[in-house]
Amino acid sequence: MGDKAHTHPGAAGRAQAADHPASVRNVVLVGHSGSGKTTLVEALALTAGAVNRAGRVEDGGTLSDYDEIEHRQQRSVQLSLVPVEWGGIKVNLLDTPGYADFVGELRAGLRAADAALFVVSASDGVDGSTRMVWDECAAVGMPRAIVVTHLEAARADFEEMTRVCAETFGGDDPDAVLPLYLPLRGPEGPDGHAPVTGLTGLLSQKLFDYSTGERKESEPGPDQLPLIADARNRLIEGIIAESEDETLMDRYLGGEDIDTGTLIEDLERAVARGVFFPVLAAAPAPEGARQGLGTVELLDLVTGGFPTPLEHGTPRVTTVDGKPRELTPCDPAAPLVAEVVKTSSDPYVGRLSLVRVFSGTLRADQTVHVSGHGLADRGHEDHDVDERIGALTTPFGKQQRPVPHVIAGDLACVAKLGRAETGDTLSAKDDPLLVEPWEMPDPLLPLAIRAHSKPDEDKLSQGLSRLVAEDPTMRLEQNQDTHQVVLWCLGEAHADVALERLRSRYGVQVDVVPHQVALRETFGSRASGRGRHVKQSGGHGQFAICEIEVEPLPGGSGVEFVDKVVGGAVPRQFIPSVEKGVRAQAARGVADGHPLVDIRVTLLDGKAHSVDSSDAAFQTAGALALREAAADAVIHLLEPVAEVTVLVGDDYVGPVMSDLSGRRGRVLGTEQSSAGRTLIRADVPEIEIGRYAVDLRSLSHGTARFSRRYARHEPMPPQVAQRLRQETRMAS
Repeated sequence: MGDKAHTHPGAAGRAQAADHPASVRNVVLVGHSGSGKTTLVEALALTAGAVNRAGRVEDGGTLSDYDEIEHRQQRSVQLSLVPVEWGGIKVNLLDTPGYADFVGELRAGLRAADAALFVVSASDGVDGSTRMVWDECAAVGMPRAIVVTHLEAARADFEEMTRVCAETFGGDDPDAVLPLYLPLRGPEGPDGHAPVTGLTGLLSQKLFDYSTGERKESEPGPDQLPLIADARNRLIEGIIAESEDETLMDRYLGGEDIDTGTLIEDLERAVARGVFFPVLAAAPAPEGARQGLGTVELLDLVTGGFPTPLEHGTPRVTTVDGKPRELTPCDPAAPLVAEVVKTSSDPYVGRLSLVRVFSGTLRADQTVHVSGHGLADRGHEDHDVDERIGALTTPFGKQQRPVPHVIAGDLACVAKLGRAETGDTLSAKDDPLLVEPWEMPDPLLPLAIRAHSKPDEDKLSQGLSRLVAEDPTMRLEQNQDTHQVVLWCLGEAHADVALERLRSRYGVQVDVVPHQVALRETFGSRASGRGRHVKQSGGHGQFAICEIEVEPLPGGSGVEFVDKVVGGAVPRQFIPSVEKGVRAQAARGVADGHPLVDIRVTLLDGKAHSVDSSDAAFQTAGALALREAAADAVIHLLEPVAEVTVLVGDDYVGPVMSDLSGRRGRVLGTEQSSAGRTLIRADVPEIEIGRYAVDLRSLSHGTARFSRRYARHEPMPPQVAQRLRQETRMAS
């Protein structure tokens, strides 16, 4: 790192299939939207020789012309893989969206990777969502490094941003987050800003000048070394503190000058173990240049300090019936275990599955077993089928380059897996296995849709099934109460992308309609009703009379029917007919068209005719009796209430609780969840939290999470019910 000789690799920068897991590095880039992740990936690809100076790949096109929706929205909306080669090592760079709505793509990237680069903008700082992802990586021990971008901004301050990162990410040990290089600045411009033109290596004590677009190494002058002495000493102490050599600290404190090579080796081991988190700086290459600031140093860190797939291990694996299966970690000769981490549709190739191979070797035209993932509640069916895969390719922008096989530890795209979805496991057909799925965020923003026209209606079902196959964070619901088709999304941007994909990829135009919650009705008081259905129209007539009494019951009781007829006033064979008519009318509602629940209907009396009475007549009489009873009773509108839990930073507890109260919520209590975070529990009417996923993100600056679960139906306040009825009448 910083003391190695480098030559431009040219065509060698084009990554091919790896021949051993030790020659692979899988790295995910994490950071908020606009932090510069995609630009950094392109700069690394240029330095590695995977693209030319114009930023174009050898086969045509650029890395960034990957998705038309991304171009229109001017932001990344999906996980993308860019493989490059550096020093004989294949580096799979996984670029993730930074916007919170696409956290599912981020989680997929974390699953596929063995280490993470946290990209932080020197002008924007560290946002709350990035801190949360850092904590997730820390919980599983994933090695991490930090890259500071946007150093060209007028107010950019690398030293200050390094201090912020140490405070934010270092926790109890800020000396575990330290820079490996300090920026070199050129002369001040007319605006008083001195641009960053190079780096000073703290360990190697060498200067690396990028001002010409070509990295040039030189020795510092005597007046420059004292300027880096404090930072260098602190870095050395931080490395030694994490060293596995317990004698190193004593030797250093005793005045011994520790060899630079030893320090670099200890640094790389500490990074790979996830106990030391170096900070680096990077910037894209100037137009026509081939090396961006800090890209060589960053590629050196990735290949030298980040762990190989052999060191990462394998997720928990079971047989399809749940029995644990132990596998040799990342062995190309072991049984096949691979996981689909992303599914996409290419207009020319068809469905493409991005696969991480954890064990064994995946070969083109191989028949594999596809095991499902248990997300049936989100519209994703479980799978347990054999499929023959198509070609294996490695992606590069819009290009797909064929590879003959993919070994354990590597990533590639698989064509023509018609049944496999994101999260599914691929294994040998004679030894089916299942990888434990990673945690998926729960979609909590409802998007009710309907087909725009009859041709769209015919294509809607297939389009929706393909859409949710690509995205496991999306849930498809066919609501039996409201008869609406509802796509549950993570946020507004997520919903916009779903609609755009339906239109552009699958040719389905849909209209967005107001989302409805499943309301109910109930009696607020006891009432009686008489149903009289008497008609004579030639031949057999219709005759049925019944008298009922209706009384309210506690919530959750449903509809009870009680027979108290005496003396055979209603013949026994027609009593079930009365009940059937009552229940049918209750399902249709008696006031606003919502199902009637939590009542007891008692049949007291009635009359029948020996010829004209029938099953149909008494069904009609039962329904009429219930409607008449409702006309003389107070009918309450019942609304669903959800149990809501909100995990939020302590700074936002007050505003969140105030907001919940404004939504007619009842806060049930709070508890300390972890350092600086509080869990709030509340009951909130579902009609008030349709957009809570969006509003909570705004209220907490993206740092809060919530979950919801249906609890019960409760009477809606009269003024709210009246307003809802007026809105319904106006809409119709």
